[in-house]
Amino acid sequence: MGIDRRRRASLALTLNFLALFLAVSALTTSYWCEGMRKVVKPFCTGPVTSKQAFCIMFNSSNINDSRVVQYIWETGEDKYLMRKFHTGIWFSCEQNINMSGEKCRSFIYVAPANERGVLWLCIVAECLYILLLATGGILMSLEVCHIGNVIDGLKLNAFAAIFTVLSGLLGMVAHMMFTTAFQLTVSLGPENWKPQTWDYSWSYILAWSSFTACMASSVTTINRYTKTILEFKHKRRNIEKNLKIKQKLLELDSPEQVWDMYISSVPSTAEELLDLSTNARKLSNASIFLDLNDLPDPQGEEYC
Repeated sequence: MGIDRRRRASLALTLNFLALFLAVSALTTSYWCEGMRKVVKPFCTGPVTSKQAFCIMFNSSNINDSRVVQYIWETGEDKYLMRKFHTGIWFSCEQNINMSGEKCRSFIYVAPANERGVLWLCIVAECLYILLLATGGILMSLEVCHIGNVIDGLKLNAFAAIFTVLSGLLGMVAHMMFTTAFQLTVSLGPENWKPQTWDYSWSYILAWSSFTACMASSVTTINRYTKTILEFKHKRRNIEKNLKIKQKLLELDSPEQVWDMYISSVPSTAEELLDLSTNARKLSNASIFLDLNDLPDPQGEEYC
């Protein structure tokens, strides 16, 4: 039983550290959502002798001269350019016009003014999620390394379960707030940012995977705590039952040596409590056999 409890504790701790790693990775990256933006090509600058893919050619070097007729050969979709972008909680980055490198800006200032409060709450909830998750992991580590009173270990287990469950709830709320804020930004955000197409990316998957691992860790911790409590209650009932049996044997004048042996056999640690029921039954049978052996042999005359 002790080995089984330690294995469950190690499993909960592993899931907690996995959730913490995924949460930090998701928070520090800007690939929660990614997609494409459709923008108009700028005019080519400098001497251009051939058609360029990222700018529009014209037939004069002075585009500000209104007296010159400009001939632009790009028509339809050729006038537009598809630029990739990716967005996280902190930043929104977009490819440069020449498709080399990218330009980033704060996503908080991209969002509409009435949605910035939701984004700030999302950031606070994400930070609290990681903080509570780390606290639960520390308590689980102390419990795994704890050698001593079982009751103290149970207290650490209970607090670790509470912190882990709270962190999971905060993480779920934070992820949902970001999803809502991003969708509203797509609909109501500035025209120079609105994407043509978009979808959730790998950072978003990491965030929800972290939440899943966190809840699995909390369920494992709560299950371990509940199972340990039930085991103690079962052992307590067995002890009370065996004590009642020994009290009845004492009333029948059973040998004091058997009672002393029973008292000295009470375990001092929680792991030894499992053998109590078996030892008590053996002692009870031995006492009964002793009482039967002490009875005098029946006489033949009395039998007749």
